[in-house]
Order: sequence, then structure tokens, then C-alpha cells
Amino acid sequence: MGQGFHFFQTMPLCLPAKGQLLPPIDGLAMAEGAHRYCFRDDWLPFSVTGIVSGLSAAARKQIERTKDGPDGWEVRGTSIHAILEQHLRGIANGGMSGVVIDERWAKWAEPLLDHWLWRDCTVLAVEYQLCDARKRVGGSFDFLVRTAQGNTVLGDLKTVSSGAALKSRKPAGAQLGAYCSMLASWWPTITI
Repeated sequence: MGQGFHFFQTMPLCLPAKGQLLPPIDGLAMAEGAHRYCFRDDWLPFSVTGIVSGLSAAARKQIERTKDGPDGWEVRGTSIHAILEQHLRGIANGGMSGVVIDERWAKWAEPLLDHWLWRDCTVLAVEYQLCDARKRVGGSFDFLVRTAQGNTVLGDLKTVSSGAALKSRKPAGAQLGAYCSMLASWWPTITI
């Protein structure tokens, strides 16, 4: 083995008891501000979103132009993600969370929280961090739920400014595929 190479054996984690969320991966942490992952004292140079974004220069410029300010996508996305996280953690704790929704986010949050996916679901994970130590990549997905019908659904929330913007939004299939792959190495008994 050459210097600078780290090899890790991933051991499948045990499924939690009913009503509990998946436990965190031991030794994995994320530096919030930098959105970088560290696994067992080794900084991972790649993140799922950084690898699969594939944005053109024009798209990156548009994203930066619309990011900031009181109506920018960053505050909207952060707020809607926080609302969904609180809602799902409330379900995981055995009931509704009584999420308080700021009026300015109601047109996004109300239909989201009323979605059929959350009805009688079992919440397995919320804002879950995982990694592939061999490929040296980390990432976090927004939710993993088991529906009332017994299907397991992995999701990463994307917010857009309008219905028209939704039509031009790139699907998140590559991102979800990366999460699914990493999830399978840690939780091989979960079928998405």
C-alpha cells in the first residue's frame, strides 16, 4: 500500500428497533460551513453533490445570481428543508410535530407536508450522512421512509421558485443513485 492511501472495511450496521432512526455511521462527520466530510480522521475530497452537479458555466452563474437575499433560493431551500426535517422527526417520535410554518413558505411547505408519502410512514432516517471510504466521497440525503405499503423511499428535497422552474430542473437521479449505492454498503438489508 502506498503512502496516502487509506483502506476501510465497511461493516453493515444493525437495523434500529421500531420507532428509532438509523444510527449515524461511526467516525463520519461533516464540517457544516464547508460541506466537507471526514471519515475516521480522513478528510474525503469529494461530495456527492460536487461530483454529480455537472452544471454549465451559465447555470452556475444563474445559481449564484439568484442565491442570496430575502427571496433567494438559499433561504427558501434551507427553510423548507428545516420544515420537512422537523415534520419527519415528529413522525419518527410517534406523532405530528406541530411544525410552525412562516407564511412566506406556506405555498411550498403545506403541499409538501400534506404529501401522501408521509401518511402512515415509518421514518428510517432524516438528514442522514454517509460515505464511500474507498471512493473517498461523502454525502447527505434528506429522508429515508418506509411507506404504509411497505416500500422504502430514499429522497433528497429540491425546491424551485415556481412550477415553470420545475420543468427546467435537472432530475436528481445521479445524486440519489450515489446515495443508494453508499446506503447499500452500510445497510445491505434495506431495499430501495
